[in-house]
Amino acid sequence: MQGFLPLSANVVMFWRSCVTGLKCVRGNFVCINNTSNHTLMDTNRLSATIEAALNAQMTKEAHASQIYLSYGSWASSQGFGGVANFLFRHAEEERNHMMKVLEYILKRGGTVNVTAIPEPPEDPNSISNCFESVFKHEVDNTNAIYKIVKMSFDESDWATWNLMQWFVKEQVEEETLALELLDKIKIAGGPNMAKSELYSLDRDLEKMPDEVRAAQDVTAANP
Repeated sequence: MQGFLPLSANVVMFWRSCVTGLKCVRGNFVCINNTSNHTLMDTNRLSATIEAALNAQMTKEAHASQIYLSYGSWASSQGFGGVANFLFRHAEEERNHMMKVLEYILKRGGTVNVTAIPEPPEDPNSISNCFESVFKHEVDNTNAIYKIVKMSFDESDWATWNLMQWFVKEQVEEETLALELLDKIKIAGGPNMAKSELYSLDRDLEKMPDEVRAAQDVTAANP
């Protein structure tokens, strides 16, 4: 057909029109010559501040995984296989949280910034101290998530705000689980738990569910 050029010829002509050549972006050829009219549209739906906060939270979740992994290794070395199993499971859960944030940044057109993970803290000196440290860490993580919730609300970024509601619910569960464990440890003697009590706790934690019942699910008939 007259006036029609094959695709290959069109690509060649486009190439020649760009002094600096072509760049392949998501499968499409884009001219990167500053004098050309062919420019990339900014598709990042995250503000710079929220993108930075999400990247920081991603690293924080990775750090949380390392803390659980470190504490689990300590528990195992002390002979508490059930406690170690519980902590290792939560290490994997925190890593899943990290991946959720990472994937969200990518799906919103943002840039993931993978940075070094801080070292975990020193080993606990007792089972009681271990779960006290776990609770403090979870509270710290909750506060970080709250900051992103407020930031997304202030910027009317409802997509990020919606994502963070899942994390808020998750943190309520994590804190509740840690508090229930601390209550049991306190009743059993806290740092001075008898060996028989430590044995029972270790056995229970190996099979203990990783989730707790949410307050929203409680009724008068089934408290």
